[in-house]
Amino acid sequence: MFSYPTRTLNLMALVAALTLVAGAAFAAPQSEIEKLKQRIEALEAEKAVSDNADEKASLSLAGLAKKVSLSGLIEVEAGYVNTDPDAGSSEDESDLALATVELGIDADFTKHVSGHVLLLWEEEPDSSEQLVVDEGYIRLDGEDILPLYLQAGKMYVPFGNFDSFFISDPLTLELGETRESAAVVGYANDMFDLSFGVFNGDIDETGKDDHIDSFVASAVYTMPEGTVEGLELTGGVSWISNIADSDGLEGEFSADINDKVGGMGAFVTATLNERLTLIAEYVGALDEFEAGELAAEELEPKTWNVELGYAVNDALEVALRYEGGDDLGDLLPESQYGIAASYGLFENTSLAVEYLHGEFDNDDEQDVLTAQLALEF
Repeated sequence: MFSYPTRTLNLMALVAALTLVAGAAFAAPQSEIEKLKQRIEALEAEKAVSDNADEKASLSLAGLAKKVSLSGLIEVEAGYVNTDPDAGSSEDESDLALATVELGIDADFTKHVSGHVLLLWEEEPDSSEQLVVDEGYIRLDGEDILPLYLQAGKMYVPFGNFDSFFISDPLTLELGETRESAAVVGYANDMFDLSFGVFNGDIDETGKDDHIDSFVASAVYTMPEGTVEGLELTGGVSWISNIADSDGLEGEFSADINDKVGGMGAFVTATLNERLTLIAEYVGALDEFEAGELAAEELEPKTWNVELGYAVNDALEVALRYEGGDDLGDLLPESQYGIAASYGLFENTSLAVEYLHGEFDNDDEQDVLTAQLALEF
């Protein structure tokens, strides 16, 4: 029988031993590699789920952005006031304030339903600060089906128009602006906006129960573009069943009144060649409040405002105001006039200054100088 030499047998044994060791060493890494591959596959699966969730969230946010829009206003004002009473020495004061911060949220989720919320923060003259839901309402409209709408919630009811070029509110707004929880129905197209609303006012008649028994109505006409070349025209009239419910008057009554006093408003705004604009408005009571209700004597408060504005260029605008009223007591000036200028510093950012001189029924006089830096977005 053939036999291998001892040296050869030793060499073969060594090779066999090395082969067994190498096989074991190779088998171990193969097992680790399989585990690593499984781990990578699991991580890739987790990432796919995460990417899918992020994509859905992104699509959801994009869809929400299309249905919800934000707007805002920030106004910082510096003012100087000189008061010269008929009896006594004159007084003057100055102040710097964050006058207004507004944040508006408009949601339009379905074709015929929209919602509006306006948050308002104001620094009052007495240095108090207030954050309120200034407006919050739901609006239903027929859009292309029927030109009808229903608006319900907290709002400024359609009484008065109150256009102005000035920083300070016109006397018409001071007398007539009315914010209430109301329901308003209307008809609106490119030319007409007709509306009627109901609400429960804060000033009631003596002996009457507290009910939804205050009413408001308005009719606004907008001349179609091109009717008269270079002329833009809007005008309207409005009526309220109890002008004592206005924001400017309701705080002047210490008790209920014997009879409600209606109010009427009328306005026209006309712009010629996109440069020269005339604003004219009247707001007043339709009858007298009895003596002892608004003042010691009978009063029939009424106001008017006329402004003429001119756009010098795309950035600079100047305006004149002359306004007044009757039976306003010491609540508002009986006559007031002034000048204002506004300059667009940057996009949505403007700087405005105004001067107003007012004279009251009791012969007091007042001079007011105001500067305002505003950002609107």
